[in-house]
Amino acid sequence: MPKKDQGLGPSAETPLPGDDTVVCGVVRHLGGDYLLAKCMDGVDRKVRIPGKLRKRVWINEGDIILVGLWDFSPDKGEVVYKYGRNEINKLIEKGFLSKEFINALSEYL
Repeated sequence: MPKKDQGLGPSAETPLPGDDTVVCGVVRHLGGDYLLAKCMDGVDRKVRIPGKLRKRVWINEGDIILVGLWDFSPDKGEVVYKYGRNEINKLIEKGFLSKEFINALSEYL
């Protein structure tokens, strides 16, 4: 039997940051499916890669991701989405991401 489509492929609409999500850049892998991410609001967060993304999406240092914040611990979160190159350009055009942030992120690497 074929596997069900999980809907993790490219979609027509790019998810944008909201009240409980923030755009971050991956600084380094911490091991055990955890990352250290520098976020647009100036906070460094320990971010977990959930099981549905763990083996389907490869997340490397320098990637731009969307992080869902935890209610009980605002300095931690969970990866919601990994942005591609075209989607990063759309975020810059819409004002959700700045080129200065991307340049500052490259200094951490």
